[in-house]
Amino acid sequence: MSTFHPLDIIIRKRDGHELTQAEIEHLIHAVVLYGEARLAESNGEPAAPLLATDKITGEQIASFLMAVFQRKLAPAELAHLTTAMRFSGETFTAPADTFTVDKHSTGGVGDKTSLLIAPVVAAAGLENAPSISVPMISGRSLGHTGGTLDKLETIPGFDTQLPLARMTEVLKQAHAALVGQTPRLVPADRILYAMRDHTGTVESPFLICASIMSKKLAEDLRGLVLDVKVGSGAFMPTYEDSKFLAELMVSTGNLAGTRTAALLSTMDEPLGRFSGNWVEVWECVDILKGARHPMSADLIELSNILSGWMLFFAGKSATPETGARIADEILRSGAAYTSWLQLIDLQGGDTRVFDNPAAFHRPTATRVLTAPHAGYLAGMDCKEVGWAVQRLGAGRARPGDPVSAHAGIESHAKLGTWLKAGDPIFTLFAEDAALVDEPFRMLQATVRLSTEPVSPQPLIREVITGSAPH
Repeated sequence: MSTFHPLDIIIRKRDGHELTQAEIEHLIHAVVLYGEARLAESNGEPAAPLLATDKITGEQIASFLMAVFQRKLAPAELAHLTTAMRFSGETFTAPADTFTVDKHSTGGVGDKTSLLIAPVVAAAGLENAPSISVPMISGRSLGHTGGTLDKLETIPGFDTQLPLARMTEVLKQAHAALVGQTPRLVPADRILYAMRDHTGTVESPFLICASIMSKKLAEDLRGLVLDVKVGSGAFMPTYEDSKFLAELMVSTGNLAGTRTAALLSTMDEPLGRFSGNWVEVWECVDILKGARHPMSADLIELSNILSGWMLFFAGKSATPETGARIADEILRSGAAYTSWLQLIDLQGGDTRVFDNPAAFHRPTATRVLTAPHAGYLAGMDCKEVGWAVQRLGAGRARPGDPVSAHAGIESHAKLGTWLKAGDPIFTLFAEDAALVDEPFRMLQATVRLSTEPVSPQPLIREVITGSAPH
């Protein structure tokens, strides 16, 4: 029987000692038991009796998170923490003859690449060995960033909350599944994530890495491509912080036996044409059906690049660049749209809504922000744009808040574009006219025009691969 006590482990970390694998596993085990006890209490049920060595309080969990925030984690500690969280509940087991591959983004404004990547890579997995599966477990919007699940749930009937058994069936048929985290999948992360939000420890790159990678590795992935945002709309405050997080995640993935790469992509303006929920689905459906709006060019390019890395990892292309060209061919051929329709249908969605996605967009209030004078669109605080989208009703301030299906913005110009006085820059959408004024002022204040030409940053700033697993 273990002689560890959670408080002793917390004190050791507080004092700067490196925790052992056994200590970290014991602490995470106690965290899961804490969560189970809280759930029982909320249901009016008696909590199971615990040994003294398994008892941990919410205050102690908060203390552990702060100790990690202050003292950081050694590489071995981070690997042990990620693994312990990964196996804290159910995990997906991939068929031996299937190459499971996924993509994760650290979040941005208008970042809807998952809606294109999943059907593209699924379509590529239908022909020639090896078969590919994309078990994509996504999240919801919080803060200034959008959430894939919120976008998908604007599709009538679409079910993102599939149990693992049903998810496995969908994967067998569609080669992809777009789902949310179940209560039994990586429960330690759900508890720690909620606690981080209230303890000032959200920004710890070590805790971010363990959170992201534990969920992704629980998918039994063979390959993982990470889209780590840099720029004014990124979650991490500086380029160096984003790169450090990318390096942590790549190292963690490779150490776990999952071939991992991270692409540092620019987030200085919204990605693509639309930012919101249904409007982002609409944009992707247009692309899948072969319509390519000029404002969607950066979205298509980034989606192809990320898909290309996934196809490269899966052995479908000799290089990531060749994989990107294959991805674009799949998009243009209509094969990805066929995969999309199958996937949506298998998860209960009504595919008839895609016949005319523009007609399904039903905001009750709109307003257009125009250029006050002629000039080049020189810049904006993309995070502020994200907050404007959130204030329109498309995002949430706290977990559990409802979101609007039809709120959001349409971008009419990209950085570097010459604008005449009166040219549109953004169109704002809302389902409540009272919500438009503040976001309009926010966008008005953040947009910068210049009489001098500007050169935006390249879409991909850097690629990090680390040492691939053997």
